[in-house]
Amino acid sequence: MTPAVAGASVQPDGALHAYARARLADGDGALGLAVASYRAALVQDPARVEIARRSYVQGLESGDRALALQSAALLDQAGMLPRDGTLLMIGEALTRKDWAGAETLVGRMVEEGNFAFIAPIIRSWIAIGEGRYAPPVIDSKDRFASLGLRYADEHIAFQALARRDLTAATPAIRRALAIRSSDGAALRLAFAGQLAAQGVKAEALMLLPVGSAGFAPARFAIEKGKGVKAAGAAVTPAQGYARLLSRLAVDVGSDKAGGTLALRLARMATFADPAGAEAHILAARLLTLQGYAPGAIAEAGKVPAKSWYAPIAQAELIDALAAAGDAQAALMLARAQVGEPGAEPERQVRLGRLLAEAKDFTGAAAAFRAAQAGYAPDQLPWTLLLFEGSALEQAKQWDEARAVLQRAAAMAPNEPLILNYLGYAQIERRENVDAALELLKKASALKPQDASITDSLGWAQFVTGNVEAAVPVLERAAAGAPADITINEHLGDALWTAGRRYEARYAWAAASIYAEGDVAARLAAKSKEGLKPEYAAP
Repeated sequence: MTPAVAGASVQPDGALHAYARARLADGDGALGLAVASYRAALVQDPARVEIARRSYVQGLESGDRALALQSAALLDQAGMLPRDGTLLMIGEALTRKDWAGAETLVGRMVEEGNFAFIAPIIRSWIAIGEGRYAPPVIDSKDRFASLGLRYADEHIAFQALARRDLTAATPAIRRALAIRSSDGAALRLAFAGQLAAQGVKAEALMLLPVGSAGFAPARFAIEKGKGVKAAGAAVTPAQGYARLLSRLAVDVGSDKAGGTLALRLARMATFADPAGAEAHILAARLLTLQGYAPGAIAEAGKVPAKSWYAPIAQAELIDALAAAGDAQAALMLARAQVGEPGAEPERQVRLGRLLAEAKDFTGAAAAFRAAQAGYAPDQLPWTLLLFEGSALEQAKQWDEARAVLQRAAAMAPNEPLILNYLGYAQIERRENVDAALELLKKASALKPQDASITDSLGWAQFVTGNVEAAVPVLERAAAGAPADITINEHLGDALWTAGRRYEARYAWAAASIYAEGDVAARLAAKSKEGLKPEYAAP
């Protein structure tokens, strides 16, 4: 008799009920209920492949290692294990120090093809587990050699550090950090810990920028010699593998379509290195992006408050809290972060975005302006000026906003986003319309497939009286963004003016589907009475 599971039906169709409940919870983003229900369904009907398949996915996404492994084993027996399942099993073999089993699984991974380019790196860690050193050798003739080389230096560096071979480690560290320049903060901390543990304090501190709040805890610890030994423990094969999966997840997740796989890889990394901060931080980020904010909050909370990695984890926690709808807690933590000495510009940007979402546009503009203070004038990103200008414009401080946006346009004269914002904001106010139209023509030429920019150009043509030119441009914009409220309203106004009144009402009806408040009332009036001056789109 199948053992009963808490909360599960003991009816013959109990597995089906539990599975249905799991799918509903899954669809609602309720990870906890979904996992419990999949686990119940799997216990009651372990032979049903569909239950095992969904349990496998849910086990990974929720971080339930036991469920993921149990489901993977069932799928493997049925010959239906997804190819990333081989990565899961490699991690388990490395965790158990089953070097022969890990080697066999790597061979299987190579045969499957998808992740074969990381095989040399995994095999180098297996060799270390076996008590020997065999550096990752990537065949330059392999068509995926460039992918493997992208990850190799980090592992060469950690393996050299484990052998206390600073001569080999130093250039590999430099190359690894150069590759990961945009997301290398955690990697800098890891390398600094290794170097400090080996007594090369100066080299360790060189990796951590002076005056940066994010690196302050680590710099203090290294300077005082506190906690360095723990931070510099040699990387084990399982931990090295977790690092590999984490880096792979970052790269896969940079493509929106790769978010689901990226999250699975990050979860596998947490299984292989459950105490490692980096994997939990990455999992938190990916959970937020995938719409699982409560799970992200829990994941970020697994990084101890006194950890060197705590500032990075707190940044992910802020994003997760905001995504979960707890704006007050997110703002409180964001304000605390910007109040620390040496607060980095990205902290100010995060606060600015939260304030903008809270409709405090004046506060948002101040935060974006504060972020600019962290850059030399010749290195100031134009995006910060665009953020500030946008916030000022929404705060109804147009004169100040225009000046900031014009500075941005002078700094990046061929950036479509700036040209579009500055041009459209002036068209909305019916000022400098000829010059604004030229800005929008240039923006559209630089980015012709952007529906928002196409709409701005079409609307500018309509406002300047060229209805004949405006209609086809606005039709193209609506085709590119059929659910956009503003674009459909603009198209309706232009079509009505051109005498195509049936089509105009159709466009207004499309805009009305998602419209709210004053916009919805204006669209309803137009649909009933036609276009009148008081009903014109702004």
